[in-house]
Amino acid sequence: MSDTQTLIENRPPSVAALFLERVAATPDAEAYRYPVPNAAGEGPDDWKSLNWGQAAERVYAIAAGLIELGVQPEQRVALASSTRIEWILADLGIMCAGAATTTVYPQTNAEESAYILADSDSRVLIAEDAAQLAKAVEKRAELPDLTHVVVIDPAGVETADWILTLDELEKRGAARLEKDADLVKERVGAITKDQLATLIYTSGTTGRPKGVRLPHDNWSYMAKAIAATGLLGQDDVQYLWLPLAHVFGKVLTSGQLEIGHVTAVDGRVDKIIENLPVVQPTYMAAVPRIFEKVYNGVAAKARAGGGAKYKIFLWAAEVAREYAKVSQDNFRRTGIASVPFGLRTKHKVADALVYSKLRDAFGGRLRACVSGSVALAPEIGYFFAGAGIHILEGYGLTESSAASFVNPGEAYRTGTVGKPLPGCEVRIADDGEILLRGPGIMEGYHGLPEKTAEVLEPDGWFHTGDIGELSPDGYLRITDRKKDLFKTSGGKYIAPTEIEGSFKSVCPYVSNILVHGADRNFCTALIALDELALMGWAKENGMEGKSYAEVVAAPETVAMVEGYVKQLNENLQRWQTIKKFRLLPRDLDVEHGEITPSLKLKRPVVEREYKHLIEEMYEGTREA
Repeated sequence: MSDTQTLIENRPPSVAALFLERVAATPDAEAYRYPVPNAAGEGPDDWKSLNWGQAAERVYAIAAGLIELGVQPEQRVALASSTRIEWILADLGIMCAGAATTTVYPQTNAEESAYILADSDSRVLIAEDAAQLAKAVEKRAELPDLTHVVVIDPAGVETADWILTLDELEKRGAARLEKDADLVKERVGAITKDQLATLIYTSGTTGRPKGVRLPHDNWSYMAKAIAATGLLGQDDVQYLWLPLAHVFGKVLTSGQLEIGHVTAVDGRVDKIIENLPVVQPTYMAAVPRIFEKVYNGVAAKARAGGGAKYKIFLWAAEVAREYAKVSQDNFRRTGIASVPFGLRTKHKVADALVYSKLRDAFGGRLRACVSGSVALAPEIGYFFAGAGIHILEGYGLTESSAASFVNPGEAYRTGTVGKPLPGCEVRIADDGEILLRGPGIMEGYHGLPEKTAEVLEPDGWFHTGDIGELSPDGYLRITDRKKDLFKTSGGKYIAPTEIEGSFKSVCPYVSNILVHGADRNFCTALIALDELALMGWAKENGMEGKSYAEVVAAPETVAMVEGYVKQLNENLQRWQTIKKFRLLPRDLDVEHGEITPSLKLKRPVVEREYKHLIEEMYEGTREA
């Protein structure tokens, strides 16, 4: 048996047991860093640390406090909060009490929050603040089984017999542990591998969210499999900002327990740029939108610096892409990432002028980023790779505990999601659909056996709904979502996300794009522009002082975007080309239900909302 197999097969029965093992192994090692406002109340935050022993004190107190509230094994405790240190401690506390965490995005409205709480039969809600508490108060009549709400940030909250603060819960738990010191360890010891650990509701691009049942063994396997990749070590520092209600963020907390590295936690997206030079992470996971925003921001800053600076940036961007493509291709063929002397010389100059500043903005120590959730446009990936910021694309779903594939370190290939994690099996169905099997696959959808049977075969193969291709040496390339593929009236199949990704790598001003063309005789697009990048361009083009909506509606803006659409079309097959487009009056967002909290496009919602613009583009055309 290989060392990797031994590592995976000798996994503990629960995440809670994994946590106890980590605390016993390195109690004094730093576990977490988290920001607190500085004493002066202005300027950058101070950062504090918890070692594993200190984290355990709080986790055990939370677990014992929940037991005091009457929480029984496998009962659900909902967690509605942004990413912060208390989210992780509460999640570990819930699992150490033998209970299961129901994750709720803080952006979720009161109606859908109530649906999730009721459908999951959650007995306790741990809410971030008064705003999250208000949703439970509003819908309390519909939640007879919800006995208590625990509030993390008590500002503006009036406690009651069913409302208490996290601090109060921890004090109750600590008092219980004084009488019964082994209470938590006994609960952890009784957890079986098939016991429910997490119930994650898919944010869903259509319809009501479904609760995905992920038992302890899923996370225990994930922790060991991530360690087995060799991508991370105990000396790494992870910057964690992803929403922990999403499976991508959640799996990162399991991997850390096995490896024991430091995690700096702060979910405030507007603080990322400020935090990176302070935290100086060696590793970070993100979704493609973040890398697109960074790329567009750097391009906009170069453009604002004048024609010469912008020309230098464009030249450096092309050098980066060429360097990445050549070095990756040579590594694939020979095992050495070599490049010709001339290209190496150009790259050195570009590094001094552009890339080094970009790396400094990421903290200067970043070894790798992992990108997931949706596809990263290859041209964006090649740019960062050539600039020395290595983006390892990965792939997985909520139903597969997030991580099924990841690119292997130095041998990563931009445009692919890498190879399967140890223990994960893959095959491609006759219609191109990716099927997965292994210890990371869910138990099923909560209370929905028919829906479970639609995607999970009796022999364990899970139908992902994604279309992909496997290379002879095992690298997977995702081409599209099965349900997103459409056929034109001329009978040609179109993969819209591929075209959308290509446009994002061509146009530095795009935020979101939706390609439409099902049963039509040509393709069209709805395009939303990034406000920050666009307003910088507007200032340079005589539109300073105008609103975003006015700039979007201006003929000059339409003409500018049309130039990028023509550039896109040059590299597409005739039937894929975008014949017409419309600019949207505002960006797509979570609040309007047009994108999910994990930044996936909700196509039916957008097409319904802007149906008039789509129909306008096809007016007067003859449909075949």
